Amino acid sequence: MAASAPILIAGGGIGGLALAVALARIGRASIVLEQRGAFTGAGAGIQLGPNGVRVLERLGVSEALRPLAGVPQSVRVHDGRSGRVLAELPLGHWLAARHGAPYWVAHRADLARVLSEAAAADRSIVLRPGFAVAEVRQTADGVAVTSAAGETAAGGALVGADGLWSRVRAAVSPEAAPQFVGATATRTVVSAGRAGALAAPAVGLWLTRSAHVVHYPVRGGAEIAVVVIAAEDWQGQEWDAEVDSARLLARLGGFHPKLTEALAAAADWRRWGLYRLPPLARWSAGRLALMGDAAHPMLPYLAQGGVLALEDAQVLARCLAEWAADPAAAFARFEAERRQRAERVQAASRRQGRIYHLPPPASWARDAALRLLPGRWLMAGYDWLYGWRGEPTE
Repeated sequence: MAASAPILIAGGGIGGLALAVALARIGRASIVLEQRGAFTGAGAGIQLGPNGVRVLERLGVSEALRPLAGVPQSVRVHDGRSGRVLAELPLGHWLAARHGAPYWVAHRADLARVLSEAAAADRSIVLRPGFAVAEVRQTADGVAVTSAAGETAAGGALVGADGLWSRVRAAVSPEAAPQFVGATATRTVVSAGRAGALAAPAVGLWLTRSAHVVHYPVRGGAEIAVVVIAAEDWQGQEWDAEVDSARLLARLGGFHPKLTEALAAAADWRRWGLYRLPPLARWSAGRLALMGDAAHPMLPYLAQGGVLALEDAQVLARCLAEWAADPAAAFARFEAERRQRAERVQAASRRQGRIYHLPPPASWARDAALRLLPGRWLMAGYDWLYGWRGEPTE
């Protein structure tokens, strides 16, 4: 196929749609193959650090999301049992001035809608919902994909942006298998009017030994997104498994009533299992490549899974522009630029999770450090994360 042949993208989530828009901005056509029947965002909230917002600005979609995004002024860390505030780490104007872009929080469905509308408005992007990838066939000059229903699509290369349980990854690194980490994440949204003390312009973080809770405003402050991450044996592969809210609230009985009483107002809780993927031997094979969670899934302790997919989209589009006639070279360059950063963020996220769930007496030392150390000093420790701009590396 010619260098102008469309790029096939398996997965129409945040990463896949962002890649399609990024490719369109450099004049490259794409076809997005999404197994669901519509391009809607699964989940509740998403945190977008300056490194993610900067990508949205470059894609030209940030202004559409801005009215729906929250701009938290701080991360407020609580002792989960007593409710005591241990630390307040600055976000808001302080972080925006430091990194040239704000820290936003949003509903995933709003971000997905903004990206899908931008994709649908661009004539170089074809959106194909209801296309579940079943077979991938690579030739010397292209890639052909067949769906579970027998439909076909062809292009110059294929990018797997299809998440943790990627079908494309089976053709790139068939030996890879996600490993359950013994915990789940359970999400919901609560109307701001019923959220009590949770309805504040901040990211709230409540810590206990076996679980922690994060919450923040979305949809212009009208709702509060909540996620509970807890040690649990359930190993489902669904992204939105139903949860018995009464049983969940009973498990959260050790948290302060100020939190649990607000969470009791939520009626619809959804859960997914947390898995890690050992580092892949390779992210690409010829005209096939992986990005986002298909290549380097993130545990949620740094809230960087969706943001790393946005970063991937920016870099991958640039590599495909520079090596338009040689996708294998473009994919090799993409991996060379992204692997070290992705693995650093993965490691930092795992470390953050261990810190969140420390048992006594280590947790006492953690809490003392949070009370004594300046919040600005603690946030400055993440400059390497939020300061990313995506310039090419040698």
